[in-house]
Amino acid sequence: MDEEEFWQWLEKSWEKGRVAQVSGVIDFDDPAIRETGRYLQGHALLPRDYNLISEEQILQIGSLLLRKGVAQKTKEAVMMILAHQPSESALALLSKYNLRPDPGMEYFARAALEECAMWNE
Repeated sequence: MDEEEFWQWLEKSWEKGRVAQVSGVIDFDDPAIRETGRYLQGHALLPRDYNLISEEQILQIGSLLLRKGVAQKTKEAVMMILAHQPSESALALLSKYNLRPDPGMEYFARAALEECAMWNE
């Protein structure tokens, strides 16, 4: 799966709706709070049926994390989806990415890994 195919898949998934959530604006000088807000806002990307993603799709989507040249917004969307999977594959992909996350993605990657670990307890 390449980036374009990923976004086509995600947009098609959104046709069934997105997960319900509360949203807001986080306007603080503290970079940690801003990064937390960025991660929380990323939940808006989750399709309603995020829990029905197959293991094959998890592996295809997750491969985008480990490729060079993939846009930051794509990697954020991938991490958000993987973070909500009770799957050892998703956990392994996020763990591998966390060894060398892209510059500026360290917090987002760590938060996704922690959330995925929670789903896999």
